[in-house]
Amino acid sequence: MSPANKTIRQSVSLPAKVAARVRSLAKNRRLSSNRMLVELIENGIEAEERKQQEFFELADKFRNATDPEEAKRLGDKLGRMVFGA
Repeated sequence: MSPANKTIRQSVSLPAKVAARVRSLAKNRRLSSNRMLVELIENGIEAEERKQQEFFELADKFRNATDPEEAKRLGDKLGRMVFGA
């Protein structure tokens, strides 16, 4: 097995409701619970990376904005991203 494909065994405790949802999703997709967890984690990581990229792109637009109204709008949007408002 190449180093890129090496698997590492992890143990994680899930709240009962989350575990039930994982089992339900796995059953609907005809996957094992472990495979479903891997897919959910991979999707979550990709979503976080997209969110971070969007933040940096928005921050660049904010820094480069010359119109005060545009800067205010972008600043408000940045604030909502950071503070989740």
